[in-house]
Amino acid sequence: MLGQELANIFEKDRDYKVIAWDKKEIDIIKQKEVNFKIVKLKPDIIINAAAYNAVDKCEDPVKSGLPPDHGAWKKEFELAKKINGLAPGYLAKTAKKIGAILVHYSTDYVFNGLPAIPEPAGCAHSCGSCGLHENFQPQIGFNESAIPDPISNYGKSKLLGEKELEKNIKKYYLIRLSKLFGKTAQSEGAKKSFFDVMLELGKKNKEVKVVDEETSCFTYAPDLAKKTKEIIESKKPFGIYHATNSESCTWYEAVLELYRQTKIRTKVIPVTAAEFPRPARRPFISTLINTKINPLRSYKNALAEHLTKQF
Repeated sequence: MLGQELANIFEKDRDYKVIAWDKKEIDIIKQKEVNFKIVKLKPDIIINAAAYNAVDKCEDPVKSGLPPDHGAWKKEFELAKKINGLAPGYLAKTAKKIGAILVHYSTDYVFNGLPAIPEPAGCAHSCGSCGLHENFQPQIGFNESAIPDPISNYGKSKLLGEKELEKNIKKYYLIRLSKLFGKTAQSEGAKKSFFDVMLELGKKNKEVKVVDEETSCFTYAPDLAKKTKEIIESKKPFGIYHATNSESCTWYEAVLELYRQTKIRTKVIPVTAAEFPRPARRPFISTLINTKINPLRSYKNALAEHLTKQF
């Protein structure tokens, strides 16, 4: 989903020559293949948009009180660690060897969902006579320097990738995103984004139940591709960046907005996460706070564009 948008945005610029490899062209979990093919090509910039994102498949279902899958999750977790964890390290080592810049993407799921709530400047924690909290609206979430603490195997595999990146190269941009949506990828087995799935359900049903928890921000793939190009071309300092569309929300709130824009009258019922038992725990709040780059537009505006293009 993201890879095709990156290829599209860079191919429009004559200053770039884009070589867009998919799984058939390069297997990033094979270190020798990564090294041989990339050294031979010798690119100036390497952007890794590959990821294992089957969050529940790589989690032990028994921990969540679900029926066992006879150990299938263990194989999936090993695959997740190879794709999300070790492969970024292989790419980093090769990029360093040829002097290339490496761009890699991570996730809000590297955080535990329990952000610290900021206090206004000068707060002495004595509320009896303090007026500092009047009209104070704290931004709750995780900024780029927040300490990761994943609560799922998927999150652990992505954090491993962050560590491998930081350990093996200095010329890198690590961009965290959340709830990616956009045009469905063309590759085999590609998943539809949340909005596309909920749009289909809304057309087929008189009512839908949606989790009114797990607050974070959506990320529109075309916007993220543009922002990636902007970060590279503006020669931002290497390091970690958070790039999501503005306005955090729950899944329920997002569906209300989707049906408002599409004029679907399906009843939307808010429920807790317990209504849909899943093997992997999700962060309760995982809003990514951006302090380093110009903010992306509201996800509502991005959604409107997506709906126009997609349908």
